[in-house]
Amino acid sequence: MNDTPGWASPGSAPSDGQDANVPQPSEPADQTGPAPKWSSEQPPAGQWSAPGAPERGSAPGPGRPGPGWGGTPSYGGWGQPPVAKPGVIPLRPLGVGEILDGAVSTLRAHWRTVLGITISVSVISEIGNILAARYLLPEPVELDPDADSSEAMRQVGDSLQSSMISLGPVMLITMVATLFTTALLTMVISRSVLGQPVKLSEAWREARPRLPQLLGLTLLLPLIGAAIVVVAILPGLLLGGGGGIALAVLGGLGSLGVVLWLMIRFALASPALMLERQGVFASMRRSAKLVQGAWWRTFGVLALTMLLTLLVAMIISVPFGLAALAVDSGGVGDFLNGETPEFGWAYLIISGIGAVIASSITYPISAGVTVLLYVDQRIRREALDLELGRAAGLPGYGSEPPGDAPRS
Repeated sequence: MNDTPGWASPGSAPSDGQDANVPQPSEPADQTGPAPKWSSEQPPAGQWSAPGAPERGSAPGPGRPGPGWGGTPSYGGWGQPPVAKPGVIPLRPLGVGEILDGAVSTLRAHWRTVLGITISVSVISEIGNILAARYLLPEPVELDPDADSSEAMRQVGDSLQSSMISLGPVMLITMVATLFTTALLTMVISRSVLGQPVKLSEAWREARPRLPQLLGLTLLLPLIGAAIVVVAILPGLLLGGGGGIALAVLGGLGSLGVVLWLMIRFALASPALMLERQGVFASMRRSAKLVQGAWWRTFGVLALTMLLTLLVAMIISVPFGLAALAVDSGGVGDFLNGETPEFGWAYLIISGIGAVIASSITYPISAGVTVLLYVDQRIRREALDLELGRAAGLPGYGSEPPGDAPRS
């Protein structure tokens, strides 16, 4: 996929350098109405670099194909010509169901490559989690129920500190796993939109040069969120007392809302970074521009995806967790006796297998939805469907600039 022309749909904010008075794409399948009239002028070029495409300057794309993509089929005067669908999604603005279906269809169409990526990363990360849980994490702090108030507060503080230290290795391993799966699956999904096959080696070759920038983005976003929370609760902590605690709680709740707003605003930064070959801050600005005017829709799709993947993970993980508890009865006995459970290798291995299977299925769905949301927003704002149709080799999309393209 090469550089593509941009456009903005009526009622939405234009992207960088875009004029709002530019033509709109075909409407989703669930909408009706007369066919749009296309302008003779095309908007300026946007940015899009496909897997395997050399980096180059912007080049204008073709005009939107006429009915039947160059032919003149008879529709009896009713309806519109069918929408092109070279890959897992139709080349038009997508509904929520089509985005989810496209993510699942990518998993089905390229299951060897997708599962090769997710299983490999999940196995390595889960082995790291098991080893960290067994050898690196500190022993849980035991709370004395008979301790006085000052001692109880000290024990609670030690317990929280131990929990935060325990989360460190897990978060680091999860971040690295997410980094590799996001990079590789973005390349696979970008090919699946065009209906093109992709091998694991090809996905790695395309993703590898972008890993440093993606790592920077992966580190920067959580740091921004943590900094906002710290700044919000710090005045209350410095004030102390009951009023300080109340102020810290209010500041923390308010900061969580700000962090959520920012994370959704930057939710499309990863695909922009990978597919447009943008820098870290440029990809964040790009995401903010694409999400502008569509924050609630983006939030709804991502929240629904998170809920679905959580349910899938639970359905897979719970049976393995129960089997692990049945095998490792010692840890269950400690828990029932009110003691800190110490699970053995059997529990860690069996539950780890369940986690690997769950991650292998949920990773591609989450990544697929994010990438297809990015594609959908660019179709809605920048007529990316024109460039996708040309890259897929569909009849009638051609390769001529808009000014030279024949008009019907």
